[in-house]
Amino acid sequence: MYPTAPLTSHSTFLDTTAPAALAVPGFYLRPRPQGFAAHISASPQNLCAVRQLAGAELLAQGIEADAVDSAQLVVSELVGNSVRAYGDYVPLVVEVYVTAFGVAVNVHDPDPGALPRRRATPLDSAEAETGRGLGLVDLLAPGWSVRRSAIGKQVCCRVPAETAWPDGS
Repeated sequence: MYPTAPLTSHSTFLDTTAPAALAVPGFYLRPRPQGFAAHISASPQNLCAVRQLAGAELLAQGIEADAVDSAQLVVSELVGNSVRAYGDYVPLVVEVYVTAFGVAVNVHDPDPGALPRRRATPLDSAEAETGRGLGLVDLLAPGWSVRRSAIGKQVCCRVPAETAWPDGS
């Protein structure tokens, strides 16, 4: 039921008037060059849909599978952090697209004041049940940043990536 096909100019998932696009409450998809912006009401189903969409789109753009997995994990961590901070069904905008420097993953949430905090939890801690998410983001998307946006704040990440195509196109 959730969109998993690569985004193309002919995809019904990009046509907001198509029945398939209207069938998912709390999920509005907009194409952007080499990717998409998904306006979602955060829920397990919508996170799953965004992860699947990111995977399909990035593979269609020729991004190597390891970088696709990393981008999907970054999406999960950032959306999860927003849900922990603001609760289920928080309105978010998740952008995933290919740039000359890798894969951009940006998550917008409605609160410009609450900034994500790194915890001192070691990634290899056997006792800790939480607190590793931003540490993983540090590893997968070094140099991530936070800035205010028109709708609150935006966490901006760049996952290093190369295309899987030998000629780099």
